[in-house]
Parts: sequence; C-alpha cells; structure tokens
Amino acid sequence: MNKIGRYFLNIALGVDQLGNTLWGGSPDETISSRLGRIKNANGGKIPWSRPWPLVMDWFLDKLQKDHCRLAVERDEVEQIRTESIFDGTADTGGTHDR
Repeated sequence: MNKIGRYFLNIALGVDQLGNTLWGGSPDETISSRLGRIKNANGGKIPWSRPWPLVMDWFLDKLQKDHCRLAVERDEVEQIRTESIFDGTADTGGTHDR
C-alpha cells in the first residue's frame, strides 16, 4: 500500500476507535472488534435486544464475511476489558446496551 493509502487507512482506523470510545469502549479497540466480542459471548449472534450493533454487524458482514469475529484481537481482549467503561467486569462486549 502506498503512503497516501496508508494515511487514509490510519485516519479511518482512528475514527473507528473514536466511535468505540464514544460508545463507552476501550480507545484501543475498533467497533468491529467489539461487535465480534459480543458475538463470541452470545454463541455467534448479536442479541435482538441490541438493535444498533445488530444492524452494524449485518452491514459489515456484507463488506466482508464474518468481519466482526475476524476483527477481534485475542491478545488484547484482557486489556480492552480493563480499559472499557462498561465492559470492565465481564467479557460480554457491552453490557450497557442490554
């Protein structure tokens, strides 16, 4: 990837992480990764009680099959749990949305 492409990819990643932070999550996690953790904690599905995550997951799945589950960075899950305002005690990916 050239420098210009990488620059815009970095901007997009920063915006994605900012969105997750505004949603109460870790500043080092993307929305996709958080949705992937929600899916992993709920048997591979996002509960109907979470309409916005459900819509976002559906949309991202159209861009890349199983995008959110692939976005979870296994080595950072523990750090994310400690940095997240709402997910700090359980690896559920956002208990405040229920």
